[in-house]
Amino acid sequence: MKPAKQARSSQTKKRTRIQQEKEQLILDAGLQIFSTYGFRGSTVDQIAIRAGMSKPNMLYYYRRKQDLYLAVLNRTLEMWLDPLEDIDANGDPEQEIGRYISKKIEYSKLYPEASRLFVSEILQGAPILKPVLETRLHDLVDAKAKVIRKWCQQGKLANTDPYHLIFLIWAATQHYADFETQIRAILKTVGKRDAIFRDANEYVKAIILNGILPRA
Repeated sequence: MKPAKQARSSQTKKRTRIQQEKEQLILDAGLQIFSTYGFRGSTVDQIAIRAGMSKPNMLYYYRRKQDLYLAVLNRTLEMWLDPLEDIDANGDPEQEIGRYISKKIEYSKLYPEASRLFVSEILQGAPILKPVLETRLHDLVDAKAKVIRKWCQQGKLANTDPYHLIFLIWAATQHYADFETQIRAILKTVGKRDAIFRDANEYVKAIILNGILPRA
């Protein structure tokens, strides 16, 4: 188990099952309210009602709205960073990067509200999340950029800027969460959401991998 995951696991063990379930319930409710109304437009009362609990009970877990907002954003970031962490330097680049793209498409399908809330935070200059972006995210991307650069040096990938490759994957995959309404309007695929994401996974992987695999 990776150190970061092990630390999160040990923290989880300190809470009872009921406490864990309530925290997840609050985080889910917070995500729905924050992604709908934004941080400033959301209230603790709205989140407590959505979570189906009293305000004092909810404040036992998260004392301030800002604490809950940060927890929601951190959960989203950790969820997205896990597949990036899982890229294996000793694995096959095509398989490792292809699996990462597929996981990002899957998360865009399953958690569109989380992606949109994250975008909203970034567009405002990341006032709450900036310290995390400048430490955990920065360090992880640096580490994986070194892996990609090594693959390029070994001739396993075409000469590629690793940072821009990662940015491209983020942009291409999260587009399907952030602009899903626009995509569905253009494709007119009412009731065919699964097909959209299945095709997205196929084409995004094909286009990116064809661009970075070694050329004969």
